[in-house]
Amino acid sequence: MSQITNTILMVRPIRFRMNEQTAVNNYFQEDIDMLNEAINTKAQNEFDAFVEKLKNAGINIIVVQDTPNPDTPDSIFPNNWISTHEDGTVTLYPMFAENRRNERREDILNILEEHNFHIENVMDYTVAEEEEVFLEGTGSVILDRVNRKAYCALSPRADEDLFIEFCEDFEYFPVVFTANQDVDGERKPIYHTNVMMCVGDDFAIICTDSIDDKKERKNVLTHLKTDGKEIITISEKQMNSFAGNMLEVQSNTGEKFLVMSQSARQSLTPGQINSIEKYATILSGDLTTIETCGGGSARCMMAEIFLPKK
Repeated sequence: MSQITNTILMVRPIRFRMNEQTAVNNYFQEDIDMLNEAINTKAQNEFDAFVEKLKNAGINIIVVQDTPNPDTPDSIFPNNWISTHEDGTVTLYPMFAENRRNERREDILNILEEHNFHIENVMDYTVAEEEEVFLEGTGSVILDRVNRKAYCALSPRADEDLFIEFCEDFEYFPVVFTANQDVDGERKPIYHTNVMMCVGDDFAIICTDSIDDKKERKNVLTHLKTDGKEIITISEKQMNSFAGNMLEVQSNTGEKFLVMSQSARQSLTPGQINSIEKYATILSGDLTTIETCGGGSARCMMAEIFLPKK
C-alpha cells in the first residue's frame, strides 16, 4: 500500500471560465473582467506549462482533452469526480453543481485501460445526486491510504452519512470535522477539505485555524500525530493562497515532489519550506487564472492513478 503515486490523470480544458454554479459556496472564486475565450486560453497556457513541469520531473501524466460539449467549465478539476485504488476499483462521486456532473466520462476509464491499467470494478455513488447528497471525491475526502484513515470537512459538498458509507465500503477510519473560513466577517464552511489540508507520506500540511471547534481540531491533530506525520501548520491567509491545496507525488525514479501553485509557494515561510524539503522537493507553477476563476489549484487538477497494471 502506497500513499503516493507516479501517475496522474489531468484534463485539458476547452471551455474554462468562472463556473457560476459552483460560486455559490466556493468563496475562493473571483470574477475577472475578461472574455471567456481569453480566460480559457490563459488557463490552457497555465495547464500546458504545468504539465510540462511535471513531465520534466519524471512524473507520468495522462492528459485527456476536454470536449466542447457538454459545457464543463470545471473539467480541469477531475479529482472531484474520480478516484482510483490499488485493488483495481474506480470510484465515481456525486457532484454539487449540475454542470459538473457532465465531467464524468466513461471514455476516460477506457483511456486508463489503454494505458495498461487494470480496472476491476467501478464503485458508483452518483445516485446520491437524486437526493441532493454530495461527496466530491478527493476534494471532499483526504485519504491516508497507508494508515487507512479518511479526513473529511463537512460542507454542502461533503455529506457525513455518505462519507461514512464510503469509509465502510473501502475500510477507512473516518475522521470528521468542520472547517470554516472568513467570508465578509462570517465563518462559512470551506467547500473542499483539500483546500485546507494535504496528507503526504511523512507529513501533513493543515490550516488548523480553520477548525473552529477545539475538540475537533485536537482529534484531527491526534490522528495525524499518532500516524507519525510531521504537522506543518499554515495560516488562513496562506490557505487563501492555496497553500493547503498540494499533492505529494513521486517520479519514476522514486524521487518525491510536493506539487503546488506559484501563489502557494510564495506564501510559505522559510521555516515551512525547510520542513517540507526534509521530505520532498517543491514543484510549483503559475496557475493564477485557474485559481482565480476556478477557485481550485494544483491538487484539484490532479487525479491520482493507483490502479494495478494489467
